[in-house]
Amino acid sequence: MLYREPARTQSRPLNIITLLHFIKINVWQHLFGQAADGLEKSSDPSKPDEYMIIDNEPLVNRYISVPRDMSQLNCAAYIAGIIEGVCDGSAFPARVTAHSVGKQEEGEMWPGRTVFLVKFAPEIMEREAFLSKG
Repeated sequence: MLYREPARTQSRPLNIITLLHFIKINVWQHLFGQAADGLEKSSDPSKPDEYMIIDNEPLVNRYISVPRDMSQLNCAAYIAGIIEGVCDGSAFPARVTAHSVGKQEEGEMWPGRTVFLVKFAPEIMEREAFLSKG
């Protein structure tokens, strides 16, 4: 997506937050017609390398019926692969997984809510710490 922009407007993400905002807004808008619903950093101090992109109703899950015996299946894992590819292509290697957090109960606002857990490689966290000092 960045290579399609004119050279003067290309701005490559230089830190984790810039990259994740690019994914949350630009990538989601380009692929799904709207921005993702949320972006959060892990509140657990022992996991500073974990971030979450939240989509209340992923498009890939909207039209797929999952059999009851496969209730743990989340077809949004496909989107997790796209996020991982964007991170790797931007020189921010990460492992991305999709987790269903919505409940299929009556009255649940977002039963298909999915959290994409982005866990960055240790060298990225070292680079981020170095850049934040200077």
